Amino acid sequence: MFRHKGKTRTLRHNLRIASLLSFVAGIVNIAGFLAVARLTTNVTGHFAFLVDEVFRLEFWNGFVYFLYIFFFFLGSFVSNFLVEIISRSHNKSSYTIPIFLESVILIAVALAGEFLIQKNPDLLAFALLFAMGLQNSLVTTISNATVRTTHLTGLFTDLGIELSQLFFYKETEQRRRLFSSIRLRLTIISFFFLGGVVGGVFYATLGLQVLLMGGVTLLGAIWYDHVKLRLIQLKRKGLH
Repeated sequence: MFRHKGKTRTLRHNLRIASLLSFVAGIVNIAGFLAVARLTTNVTGHFAFLVDEVFRLEFWNGFVYFLYIFFFFLGSFVSNFLVEIISRSHNKSSYTIPIFLESVILIAVALAGEFLIQKNPDLLAFALLFAMGLQNSLVTTISNATVRTTHLTGLFTDLGIELSQLFFYKETEQRRRLFSSIRLRLTIISFFFLGGVVGGVFYATLGLQVLLMGGVTLLGAIWYDHVKLRLIQLKRKGLH
């Protein structure tokens, strides 16, 4: 799931990582909003709030919105920086490191979240935005920007374009590629929505500990990828 990059990735690989990460993003999106009334999976809305605060001369509030944007950016930077460093040693697990770091952040926020809500809700938002930056950068890199999982604006744009193209593209190969892409978009949207529903339902009883579901899900995916790689390596050794 995390080992293949670019042209070596198949639709099956992309569907798996899209469903996993969009589900986690859906949980983070609703949990963050219910906890601190902030968007914690993307930064588009924060730009509007930043400009509004600056025009009202509320510079401290504007700076806080700038930090929301910065921490998402920082997560993206750190994710690719780690991948580049680790991959130079030909380590096949380099792409799992940002996901592992994301899972640690989600688990930490789940355990310390109620304290942060009371003492420093902005720090909680910073942590979740950083985690989503990690995730979005990783999945964008390994899928050559085919998969994005933390926000839906671009997805609905692409989906609208591709659905309209079905009326004009009649060649078999063109339609095959279109249907594959549409299937991927719908998978991301569906699992993001599912994650939001699950997060909203369980937030009522668990509070921010619902993020444990996201963190454990990511750890489970890393473990699955590791075990699968080991089995493949053992099989190859057996053939030789």
